[in-house]
Amino acid sequence: MNNILQWLGTACLISMYLVMSFRPELHPLNIILGLGGGSFYLAWSWRTHNRPQILVNAAGVLVCLMGLWRYYY
Repeated sequence: MNNILQWLGTACLISMYLVMSFRPELHPLNIILGLGGGSFYLAWSWRTHNRPQILVNAAGVLVCLMGLWRYYY
C-alpha cells in the first residue's frame, strides 16, 4: 500500500509540473493535481510515521486548498 500511495503521489506531482509548465491555461488543474499528490504523500507519511513529511505534505495540502478557495471564491 505504501508503494501505491507514493507512486500515485508521484504521478500527480509530475502531472502538476507538466500542466504548470506547458498548459497554464488549464489552471486550476495544476492546483487539483498538487492537492492529489500532497494528499497521497500525506497518507503515506502518516502510515509510516514520518513526521517531517507529514508537516511538509500537510502544509502543501493546505496551500492547495487555499489556492482553490481563492480561485473559486
